[in-house]
Amino acid sequence: MSGALRSRAARASLTSRFYRTGRIDCGNGSRRDGSLCEPPDIDSVSYPDLALDWAFDPASAVVIVVLAATWVTLRRRRDSWPLWRTIAAVGAVLAAVVATQSGVATHDTESFTAHVVQHVLLGMVVPFLAALAAPLTLVLQAADDTTRRTVRLALRHRVVQVASNPLVGFGAFGASLTVLTFSPLLDVAARDDLVHVGIHAHLVVVGCLFVWPVVGADPIPHRPGHGARLLVVLASVPFHAFVGAALLTASTPLFETYPSIDDQRRAAGLLWGAGELFTLGVAAVVFVDWYRADMRAGARADRAADAAEDQSASRANAAGT
Repeated sequence: MSGALRSRAARASLTSRFYRTGRIDCGNGSRRDGSLCEPPDIDSVSYPDLALDWAFDPASAVVIVVLAATWVTLRRRRDSWPLWRTIAAVGAVLAAVVATQSGVATHDTESFTAHVVQHVLLGMVVPFLAALAAPLTLVLQAADDTTRRTVRLALRHRVVQVASNPLVGFGAFGASLTVLTFSPLLDVAARDDLVHVGIHAHLVVVGCLFVWPVVGADPIPHRPGHGARLLVVLASVPFHAFVGAALLTASTPLFETYPSIDDQRRAAGLLWGAGELFTLGVAAVVFVDWYRADMRAGARADRAADAAEDQSASRANAAGT
């Protein structure tokens, strides 16, 4: 992808070789010690670095700008749109920008903490806020006839019906977290640009598969009831707990790319805590939507009962006259 990505990958490889062997041949820009050199200390990546060390990544920026511009165009065609959905859309865009353009992206192949922050943003925050923004609903209400017809046909497609089953998203979400943590994929991604970008896209897609069917803001085929959706959300709690505990209690680093045990433990705590907050947030949305649906159903039942009572009274009055 970008030269910045290749530079970060080279630095991560340099660092991992140093931690494995203790000393390495001197490459570009390292501190010299005779004919040998030492790579930068991985623990020197601080939280201010993550917040302030921004680097432009054109590929992800183009995707974000195109999606944001499309949303703005459709939103302008609507006379009214819920403010909280607009806030959610803006939040999703900002989270994507931070994940791909800030110091989080700059240091994601050097610091496991940075990688986990990026994982949380792309795999949890962006899908959650995007689902709350209800972009499919906006498309169906504001797009042209051809686009609306295409979206409706896509929603009826067999693949979409299977993918929108909450159990599919649940399985993909748990499997993705486990495989990324306990396989060589992260080390490969630090050295290969395409794998690196592919994992980012994978995180967003899997997060959407998990969140979209349970949040309930957009029309999804064959959406189950609120109870089943809430159960799926709560059943995902052990995923982050298991992975977080495994990373936190490991006596040695699990990744060649991220050789600092202290960095791994910080990242484990962050992943565990963020996963719990993510689950709580999604569960809260499902519960509130459930409550509102019950209130609407109750109001409809009351109106139907009142109408039936009025009809009975009218018939009784007519019979009496």
